[in-house]
Amino acid sequence: MGEVWIRTLGNGLVRADRVTEISSTRGSLHEDQGYSLKVIVDGKGHVLIDDADLQGSLGDRLEYARHVEDALLLAMDEARENDASVVVSFEPERQRWSAAPVAVLTGRIPDLAGRVPEAVG
Repeated sequence: MGEVWIRTLGNGLVRADRVTEISSTRGSLHEDQGYSLKVIVDGKGHVLIDDADLQGSLGDRLEYARHVEDALLLAMDEARENDASVVVSFEPERQRWSAAPVAVLTGRIPDLAGRVPEAVG
């Protein structure tokens, strides 16, 4: 079975099996509207979503954030069933979580001169 990773807002990766808490707050990191969602790994918070545009009452925003948390749990559970290592990411334009195998995401990265490096091994 492969590992499951979660992409953070800053494009970092955290291991899903080390997440001890998923939490959301009433405002985004910058304003008192919207919401933010983070995971706690080894006692440190990692922001996954910071949506300052979500309008509505506090109750409506928190309810929406709870649905996003539930969807993250479902995406993590589905990714665990995969044999390959998977990265779970939030797609803000579609307002949903997606999962992609690490092998698909890495591909062949060109060097600074635009050349694809030779395979090692």
